[in-house]
Amino acid sequence: MSKIVAIANQKGGVGKTTTTINLGAYLAAFGKKVLLVDIDPQGSTTSGLGVEKRNLMHSIYSVLVGDDDAKSCVRHTGVENLDIIPSNIDLSGAEIELVSMENREKVLKHALEALRNDYDYILIDCPPSLALLTVNAITVADSILIPIQGEFFALEGLSQLMNTIKLAKKYLNPALDVEGVVLTMFDGRSNIVNSVADEILKVFGRKVFSTRIPRNIRLVESTSYGLPIMQYDPRSTGATAYCTFTEEFLRRNNDEFKPIENVAALKKQAQ
Repeated sequence: MSKIVAIANQKGGVGKTTTTINLGAYLAAFGKKVLLVDIDPQGSTTSGLGVEKRNLMHSIYSVLVGDDDAKSCVRHTGVENLDIIPSNIDLSGAEIELVSMENREKVLKHALEALRNDYDYILIDCPPSLALLTVNAITVADSILIPIQGEFFALEGLSQLMNTIKLAKKYLNPALDVEGVVLTMFDGRSNIVNSVADEILKVFGRKVFSTRIPRNIRLVESTSYGLPIMQYDPRSTGATAYCTFTEEFLRRNNDEFKPIENVAALKKQAQ
């Protein structure tokens, strides 16, 4: 049975989508079967993997409103072992439609049940809010991974997220755990950034991943080309960081994996 990880932070621009795409891609490269679920109406994970989102007929929106089952909406990506249930702007209306549904917080949970035996990991890219879509993700997830930008305002609103997790654990999902915190867009040359990192360590302790994702223009470029960084530029600092982060993620989950022997071959997959 797969492990479901919600990647969430109600603060936008912290690297949720970049982390979802690249953690998923490297998990696949390490031989794991992975499904990404894009529940952000912006559909950035969808377009970031080269899926055309403008005219989607079958998406996570059609799953949530009951028009499709989840299996029929799964799309293969350009990465072996990596699939996605895509999203687009249609999803922005889903929260209004979900409000009147019975057990509205568990719609995604019921939808994904049929897929849990098909994958090793299911990663859910959440929107930058704590509204009903994110609550659905937290309700179905085994754990939540929190990307935090390594900047001054990183801790802004974090207490609200932790309170939401606490409430979800109490009323909706007693088994929910915090997978960890990953520092993104990190610039170790800045005293302020290092001070923020120290504060995050004080709050989360061992939950903070030791791997820090640096600011790297190649990471930004890769999503605009619809490719994970391991295919766009596998030798960049961003690629190295996400590869190391994925290894750390797998070790924390006591999940065995084979090292990637030929980095150059990853780029050839995309060509």
